[in-house]
Amino acid sequence: MKRTKPWAILLVAVLMIASLAACGGNNNKTANNGGNTPAATNSNEGEKTNDAKTEPAEKVELTFWSLGVTNYEDLAKEYTKEHPNVTFKFQNTADQTAHHNNLTTALSAGSGAPDIFQLEIAFVERFMNNTDKFYNLYDLGAKDIEANYLDWKWKQVTSLDGKVQLGLPTDIGPTVVYYRTDVAEQAGLPTDPDGFSAAIDSWDKFATVAKAFKDKTGKPFADLTDLVYNGVRDQSEGEIYFSKEDGSFIGADNPQVKKAYDFTVKGIQEGWIGNWVLWSPEWQNAINKGDFGVMLGPAWIAGTIKNAKDSAGKWQIAQMPEGAGNWGGSFLTLPKEGKHPKEAYEFISWVLNKENQMKSFTDSGLFPTIPAVYEDPAFTEKGDDFFSGQVTSAAYAKAAQTVKPIYYGPLHDQADTIIKNALKNVLEKKADPQKEWDSAMKQIKTLVDRS
Repeated sequence: MKRTKPWAILLVAVLMIASLAACGGNNNKTANNGGNTPAATNSNEGEKTNDAKTEPAEKVELTFWSLGVTNYEDLAKEYTKEHPNVTFKFQNTADQTAHHNNLTTALSAGSGAPDIFQLEIAFVERFMNNTDKFYNLYDLGAKDIEANYLDWKWKQVTSLDGKVQLGLPTDIGPTVVYYRTDVAEQAGLPTDPDGFSAAIDSWDKFATVAKAFKDKTGKPFADLTDLVYNGVRDQSEGEIYFSKEDGSFIGADNPQVKKAYDFTVKGIQEGWIGNWVLWSPEWQNAINKGDFGVMLGPAWIAGTIKNAKDSAGKWQIAQMPEGAGNWGGSFLTLPKEGKHPKEAYEFISWVLNKENQMKSFTDSGLFPTIPAVYEDPAFTEKGDDFFSGQVTSAAYAKAAQTVKPIYYGPLHDQADTIIKNALKNVLEKKADPQKEWDSAMKQIKTLVDRS
């Protein structure tokens, strides 16, 4: 599969594709300032005249297309108080597909793009082959703050040759195991997070516990196939379905993909995976009633769990077997149509420093991408009553630091959907797992050949 296409062709293609984007991970090194970038200095201060007076700074208005619920408008007001020559014009939307299509249209037309654009991870591959449309943040000083951020998150928008940095990381969605303490107790399992995590710390142990749970309670251990498959799939080494070198399809030969498929089939056949559909009313009712034991999901899915009011105080969080994955998160990028890259970079490096990421977490629930935040007492001191008083932020932080860098590729969502449809056929139609796997691989190869 060719990784690069003419921009006009790409525009037509992407406007026709619906994304499965979510909301809304690892080894990190923090710089000496712990991620706190010094307050941005005004780049247009006037030179002193002979009478020692200073010319007023040039007035700059930065346009900012933001996505979903953030506190960036409030932070921008704080920034303007300290930098009165810099003001902001926001355009916010909750529609991720429209948000990214609007940028694609603007970049293709050569006009209308903002100074700052919030790029959701599910849409990154749409733009990574066209980094020339964006300012390279390495040219603006990003090397100086790179070590502050989670290594795997930073690399999600770094070019393959390591020379271009497309954006600064805003937030993440590390995956964990949400479990019902009341149902776990019925099954004779540990109810404390450390004990529960230890009981399922490998996929083999997870399957053994799941089968025993089903036998004892009559309930499925895990809620649905998609989330179980995701949990194993996301532990791939560097790539899932496509090669980061040439974009070719490698999913059929990736042992982790086959392991994820076979593991999910095992759960279906042994009856410990439920038959609910993600986001359906039936699934949400099952969450409320305690009709299953665990949900493997990202940090932000806690909001869905909390909608199940009757289950308050009955949940806790354990760690994923063999390491977490990530689902969700975004970046702040600077399209090249912007006329004030220096001022825009100074702002985004400020708004995403340690102090302001803590504010964004507190105000908007954006989980930080700077590990130094995880050591802040304000981050770790507050328990969550819904989750039995557990300090959930610490649980997510622990998971975030086990995530591995993974390349997805432009056709990831389509390939993933084909495999999940195969699993759906195994679950609902009792289809032969091997035949479904073979059919899925054939469909994906056809998809790649036509792309």
